[in-house]
Amino acid sequence: MAQTNWIRAGYYLHSTDNEFPISAINSSLFTHLICGYSDVDFTSYQLLVSPTDAEIFSTFTHTVKQKNPSLTTLLSIGGNYANKSATSLMVSDFLYRKSFIDSSTKLARLYGFQGLDFDWHYPFSSSEVFNIGVLFQEWRAAIVLEAAVSNQSRLLLTARVKYTPTLPSGARYPIESIQQHLNWVHVAAQVYIQPLFDNFTGAHAALYNPTSFVSTDFCLREWINGGLSANKMVLSLPLFGYAWTLEDPMENGIGAAAKGPAINMSNGAVTYREIKNYIEQYGRDVHVKYNSTYVVNYWTKGTIWIGFDDVEAIKVKVSYANEKKLLDYHIWGVSDDVNWVLSETAAEVRINNSSSSNVQKDNKRPLLVILLSATATFALLLGVFVIFYCCRRSLKLKGTVDSASKGSKYRRNDPSAAREFHCSAPNLITYNFHDIEAATDGFSIENRLGEGGYGPVYKGLLPIGQEVAVKKLSKTSTQGYEQFRNEVVLTAKLQHVNLLRLLGFCTDREEHMLIYEYMPNKSLDYFLFDPIRRYTLDWRKRVLIIEGIVQGLLYLQEYSRLTIIHRDLKASNVLLDEYMKPKISDFGMARIFAKNDLEANTGRVVGTK
Repeated sequence: MAQTNWIRAGYYLHSTDNEFPISAINSSLFTHLICGYSDVDFTSYQLLVSPTDAEIFSTFTHTVKQKNPSLTTLLSIGGNYANKSATSLMVSDFLYRKSFIDSSTKLARLYGFQGLDFDWHYPFSSSEVFNIGVLFQEWRAAIVLEAAVSNQSRLLLTARVKYTPTLPSGARYPIESIQQHLNWVHVAAQVYIQPLFDNFTGAHAALYNPTSFVSTDFCLREWINGGLSANKMVLSLPLFGYAWTLEDPMENGIGAAAKGPAINMSNGAVTYREIKNYIEQYGRDVHVKYNSTYVVNYWTKGTIWIGFDDVEAIKVKVSYANEKKLLDYHIWGVSDDVNWVLSETAAEVRINNSSSSNVQKDNKRPLLVILLSATATFALLLGVFVIFYCCRRSLKLKGTVDSASKGSKYRRNDPSAAREFHCSAPNLITYNFHDIEAATDGFSIENRLGEGGYGPVYKGLLPIGQEVAVKKLSKTSTQGYEQFRNEVVLTAKLQHVNLLRLLGFCTDREEHMLIYEYMPNKSLDYFLFDPIRRYTLDWRKRVLIIEGIVQGLLYLQEYSRLTIIHRDLKASNVLLDEYMKPKISDFGMARIFAKNDLEANTGRVVGTK
């Protein structure tokens, strides 16, 4: 699945944030905002929406996009106060899961959300974990089908997960299913630091004991070692801390003994906004310190000790996420920020890192790796040049398919052209104009992918649910009909995983259109020449793309039935599928030779009929 470049997300928890209006959210600081929560109905297993929920859900997307139109919104399901029994039963039965999936998709579309986030605190048994993996698989399949039928973009599918893949019961999250079917997960890495307990045995004691081996780095390595890619994880920046009652006010450092929670007597949790209010209220009596080892701020007042994240901790955590190549961070939750100081700090650090960190990493890269990478790239370019030069010299090229076709009896407006193409390429589908017009919604601006020398390119959806790309020959095209003919007849004869597949053509109503498989990640230049997107192409991806291009060229030169010189290979003609696999496209300028004529008549350019 295609990924977004990096994530600056924020959770808005309407059940507790009703006093904080949606319109007050500074959405310009985020790329994604997540509205929580909707719950599972115990009888129908559909999403439960109260009148209050409906009012908030119906205005959320429109309101936050007024400040940031490019923002993506998601609806979160579950949460800490969700009906866990209903969720457990829902995931255990196929029909229950289907009811849940169908209702969640409909609800997201109804209220304008662009994705769904699953937040179950937390599954316990192995069977529940297994069933969640099945749910993700079925949910993804339903989302793909719904997008094809509705002709809308696919909904994002994410989940909020515990900071470690190992649950208290010993069961582990279905990492393989998460990796394959979710766009990413929000890892709830919370504050691990608190004073030690002598007499308090609450649930949080084991989780935040500073003598424990538990840390964010340890937990994320557990996820990665279990099979989850780093770029599938979004790190939590919790805007809350924990307050504890100290046994001895004089012993107030990290790890000091405590009697139990303070302020919030249930579990000690206290929001960042509340912490700032306490600091402002007590003024000089509060001593705030930052501990870089534990990446935490803490302050004491009398017998009360509070650990929390502040500006310094946020800077370290965002830089850490960038260094570990995580997809990035999410703010938990946005209404607890004060004057948007922490959210602004996180965004500023991320933007600065995006422009400088990759240069720094390259400077630290071992010299051998740099030399090998540079040598491989140079060898590839040199090889392409040598092959092209040798073919020119040995074959004494004198023409192109276009020049060979100048005497063709077929002209642009000749209806017999379609018969010629079909005879030369019987595997191609001949589409009529009405089919293509319907698939592209009347060649609408919304479906327009771009335009080249040939003409505009549109995204289309065929009635069978297949996404396609439609190249439409412009009336003023400088490339012309002969290159259209060359593209049709030649491309249909080429079958290789690194060559773009032509599905069919249309010559109806004096139009000349090519119908290709759709490439969701556009072209290589879309990434290489963008100051942000270029950083998604790490060295591993670049090498795989180079290898794919070489395999495609090798097929054209050596293993296809014809020897083909592309003549227009450039980044914009290398398309990328959803897995970033390269496919060479645009054969309108290609030169073609029959293999058995190479030595006998090196100057002959042959057609493709």
